[in-house]
Amino acid sequence: MTYNHDLQFGVFVSPIAEPAHHGAELAMVAEAAGLDLITFQDHPYNPQFLDTWTLIAYAASVTKTIRLAGNVLNLPLRDPVQLATATASLDRLSGGRIELGIGAGAFWDGIGAMGGKKLTAGQSIEALGEGIELIREIWKADEPTSLATNGNHYRVEGVARGPAPAHEIGIWVGAYKPRILRLTGRLADGWLPSLGYLPDGPASLTAMNAEIDAAAIAAGRDPSAIRRMLNINGRFMESERGLFQGPVDSWARQIVELNRDYGISTFILAADDPQTIALFGTVVAPLARELAGEIVRA
Repeated sequence: MTYNHDLQFGVFVSPIAEPAHHGAELAMVAEAAGLDLITFQDHPYNPQFLDTWTLIAYAASVTKTIRLAGNVLNLPLRDPVQLATATASLDRLSGGRIELGIGAGAFWDGIGAMGGKKLTAGQSIEALGEGIELIREIWKADEPTSLATNGNHYRVEGVARGPAPAHEIGIWVGAYKPRILRLTGRLADGWLPSLGYLPDGPASLTAMNAEIDAAAIAAGRDPSAIRRMLNINGRFMESERGLFQGPVDSWARQIVELNRDYGISTFILAADDPQTIALFGTVVAPLARELAGEIVRA
């Protein structure tokens, strides 16, 4: 299965509050290792974590080339109009390096404790769809008219559009169940699940991809418009003991197999250790790209 996307590699970092510079320092490590992307969890109700959006802004200020995103931002606690403005603003300030990973919400007790509205699964997906459409409308700074919407969850009246981001920001959705997968196919630029949450491991990706593809086609979109991404976790070991449990050459081979079999093109490693991040960026990523190139040439 192929969606004709180049291989990309990133890391998924915990936004821990102590030590405060942990996340930003790992962003610099990831950039030095040649990685494409650094992402951060977003759990605003966790007092042991920094605010993810503030951390992304700070990490952008101490890096120059790596792209940054939430993985994924908790929309029920982040107003879409303010999020659209903040994302576009930081994208302009960072030279076009911000992407928007976004989710329908989870841990509803924590959301409710912070004043967010507790939603059912169906309501949260409906709200996510409204939010994505609203964000995209705010970014249309060249539109001459102000924006008014009357959704079930988000309503604005006469809001000014803009600023426009510096580049075409990708909106990536974390999704697993059929309804939100269909929303991903209809509206998103990327699909961002985590390997550990796939009910049947990588085999789950076949049916999930099919759900996204069918929804994309029904909406008049090419399924290849949606980049397939995956948060992964594992350990580097001397001998291979399973998926992402082995030496660097087995990691590279497994990445290429996931790309070939399921169309996954962006691999984001959950890691808070600088040595692991450096190894992933300087050894695994080049090996995987070389192996993928050899297969194409064969």
